[in-house]
Amino acid sequence: MQTAIQILEKYWKYNTFRSPQDEIINSVLQGKDTFGLMPTGGGKSICFQVPALMKDGICLVISPLVALMKDQVQRLQKLDIKAIALTGGIRPDEMITLLDNCEFGNYKFLYLSPERLQSDWILERIKKLPINLIAIDEAHCVSQWGHDFRPAYLKIAYLKTHFPKIPFLALTASATKTVLDDVIFQLGLEKPSLFQKSFARKNMAYMVFEVEDKLYRMGQILKKNPQPSIIYVRNRKSCSETASQLQSLGFKATYYHGGLSVKEKEKNMSLWMNEEAQIMVATNAFGMGIDKSNVKTVIHVHLPESIESYYQEAGRAGRDDQKAFAVILTSPSDKAQAQSQFINILPDKKILTQIYVKLCTYFQIAYGEGIDEQFSFNLNHFCQKYGFPTLKTFNAIQFLDRQGILSLSQEYSEKITMQFIIPSKEVIRYMSLNPNDEAVVLAILRTYPGIYESQTAINLSLIAKKANHEETIILSILEKLKTLDIIVYHKKNNDATIIFNEVREDERTINRVSKYLENQNRQKVAQLESVLHYIDEKKACKSKLILEYFGEKTETDCDICSYCVSKKNKTDDTSLISGKIIELLKTQDLNSREMQKLTKNTPDDIIFALQNLLENNKIAINPNNKYSLK
Repeated sequence: MQTAIQILEKYWKYNTFRSPQDEIINSVLQGKDTFGLMPTGGGKSICFQVPALMKDGICLVISPLVALMKDQVQRLQKLDIKAIALTGGIRPDEMITLLDNCEFGNYKFLYLSPERLQSDWILERIKKLPINLIAIDEAHCVSQWGHDFRPAYLKIAYLKTHFPKIPFLALTASATKTVLDDVIFQLGLEKPSLFQKSFARKNMAYMVFEVEDKLYRMGQILKKNPQPSIIYVRNRKSCSETASQLQSLGFKATYYHGGLSVKEKEKNMSLWMNEEAQIMVATNAFGMGIDKSNVKTVIHVHLPESIESYYQEAGRAGRDDQKAFAVILTSPSDKAQAQSQFINILPDKKILTQIYVKLCTYFQIAYGEGIDEQFSFNLNHFCQKYGFPTLKTFNAIQFLDRQGILSLSQEYSEKITMQFIIPSKEVIRYMSLNPNDEAVVLAILRTYPGIYESQTAINLSLIAKKANHEETIILSILEKLKTLDIIVYHKKNNDATIIFNEVREDERTINRVSKYLENQNRQKVAQLESVLHYIDEKKACKSKLILEYFGEKTETDCDICSYCVSKKNKTDDTSLISGKIIELLKTQDLNSREMQKLTKNTPDDIIFALQNLLENNKIAINPNNKYSLK
């Protein structure tokens, strides 16, 4: 059997592990339940991928992040490691085929969301697999005290009864002591080995600046640090606007948000990854699976919703262990905006019920029906029809998604369906008469053999790649085929797809999950209060504040955050003022007001310097309230 280091060198080209990766791997190999609390960028995936490759069988990876699952599966496949992800939108017959592959095809990794475990038939199929390890990513979701609780995670403990000798590995980047203890209890981990990496980032300078002109201060920071940077903003509109403003100042900037097409995302990501653009302006949709080590600066133009999310986003800087900067720019209006953005848009039980009932009405789902039904969904149209506020509605639907009541898939892509409506021999005749279209038609026929029988959704970029044509050419050929009545062809823009995972039961459905909604809302309020405390606290090291939030105590300040730098500067200023005072007192005794007038310093600075000089026994105060040298 290959050693862990040999596996690491073979696939990832590293010859050493980061602590505590090796300790976690050894614990798993010994068959122990294990908990790894590793801050973002700590290499959590290595902790289950390496031991799984060392053992016979398949590793089951449970993760709530579809984008991250897809990213990891693609990376494993590029390394010639067989991996599958059971994500949303896969038809039951395809699911059966994929699970057959897992059972008989010598696959090493099966990724799935926790909601998949709510399907009994999937659970039954998983029980037949040669599981060698069960890895639970984003394990804080197991706890109702975590910042992203998902009840479907509670189903994971059910696997314990069927795989009692298989180690469980719980991993998360952010968990307080309360969350950690609750996760261990909810998953039924047996005397787990706990490995916790410090949240301290010694190379990270956490900065908070109160400014009037955020764009001007951004420009100063980015000129001083011209390396790759990320600027996080509140919404999609701010993305394009901020990128445009920076471009007008001479910076090379691009942007990224959930509303961009796949093609635009890939293009903009490539510009930034290849350093053709210094700056990526992004919403919090950006970051999953991003592996760029030399990011120098992360700037938050608006307040983050929690210390957890801030730590994770800020942590995308400085992964090369060089000094990096995590900056929050604040202004007086930010607190009210954060309250409006994060708290006022939280749905309560009443509006959640209304939205769920109207959603069922919108799709004409009768009471007691609707399970597994799938629909295209336009959020704005739905809100306009029923007069619902958009953000609160989105949060309500997202909550229903996290509870497993429905699945919301945000595609933001152009969906194309087509079907050939003439016999195959006529299609062949058409190709012989139109040789310029032959490559495209052949690519479609070879990729979708059932396209004569029914309307089939086609992947435009895949066909373009196979036919070696631009997507615009493919679309023009399809339009021509439609005009000639050779195909039925539909093209429409979807901004989302909704799949109902349960039958409609109105209040009964909502009553079952309302306590989780109340917990979530309380948690969101507490999280924002923690952010405001971090911003407002003027007499503590910023790094210390973050460590204390995650339950870590440290006596020493970081010396590089905005508080530590200002304290150091103040000490330097005090020394300078003290020197001026001593020089003045060499010629005559003076009171504080006279010193202020002569030095042109502020009253507070003069008083602070005088107190230091008195404490150090350098000066004395006379009965007439004038100071003299000792």
